[in-house]
Amino acid sequence: MTEIRAVQWNPVTMEIDLLDQTLLPGQNVTFICGSVDRLVDAIARLVVRGAPALGAAGALGVALAMIEGERKGWTDDTLAEHIDAIRDARPTAVNLAWGVDRVRPFMARGVSAVLDEAAALITEDERANHDLSSRGADWIMAAVDRRPLRVMTHCNAGALATTGWGTSVGIIRELHLRGVLELVYANETRPLLQGSRLTAWELQRYGIPCLIETDGAAASTALRGLIDVAIIGADRIARNGDVANKIGSLGVALGCAAAGIPFVVAAPSSTIDLSTATGDDIHIELRPEHELLNFAGVRVAPEDARAFNPAFDVTPARYVSAIATEFAVVEPDGVTSVTALVGPGIAPESFADLS
Repeated sequence: MTEIRAVQWNPVTMEIDLLDQTLLPGQNVTFICGSVDRLVDAIARLVVRGAPALGAAGALGVALAMIEGERKGWTDDTLAEHIDAIRDARPTAVNLAWGVDRVRPFMARGVSAVLDEAAALITEDERANHDLSSRGADWIMAAVDRRPLRVMTHCNAGALATTGWGTSVGIIRELHLRGVLELVYANETRPLLQGSRLTAWELQRYGIPCLIETDGAAASTALRGLIDVAIIGADRIARNGDVANKIGSLGVALGCAAAGIPFVVAAPSSTIDLSTATGDDIHIELRPEHELLNFAGVRVAPEDARAFNPAFDVTPARYVSAIATEFAVVEPDGVTSVTALVGPGIAPESFADLS
């Protein structure tokens, strides 16, 4: 089976090709980004989404900005402003800024150098996804006796959200390949339905049995003993192990805590932000009100109604059973730094402030 590629550089057109995730599962359409404005729009509208995929888009976006700037005669300051617009297009997911910042030092060596570094980032991310999936699956199989396993997941952290394979869905795929997976409950993930539109679509491609459930059913499903473990991705993980992920993740964690079920977070080390001490310091993105007040283009609320639409929530480390990266699996306690998750020999001071 051909791996899903959410973000790709087109070397012929020198543009970024994105799999338009706003149109899935009904349409499989490539969204072509030939300008910074178009890329920023794609990021804001969730044409591309998921922390690792945003990191790749950010890195490639620097090359895109350089090409556009050369064509339009931008000054260095104007180019920097456009790159900052990419970096800041979504504030909660740390990987977007990380991807931009990783390739920025290569700009002095030209577009080719930036593209080479972006390609290295993409290769490393997919490898990391496989490694963390193996580590996470090992931890779950040691922690949970029941076979076959029944898993809950929230939002989408599969190949669509990464450069390939996936994080939380990557662990699910690994468990499936090991022959120990029975069923996945995919929470629909209101209001944009990333679980029902994207995760279920991916799981069908992989031949993994899946039931879509409402977000409001998640805690009940856990308390009724219908699942053995919940696995989610992450958009930013603070130094103490607090985890920012799609809104509704905290409800899943609370339900699992009440039921005594492991709640596992899967993310590449690039999602660990050691410069952010706790989840209280993570900026939570507010999305447009119309996403809640309308459904499929039809108004579903009174005309004068207002909406509160946070895109993410923060799960305190005390509700997280384990965090898996490509380097390690850590059981956070909310106090001790999760430095081990970013690899050996990497100190907190080596991380730029990405808040």
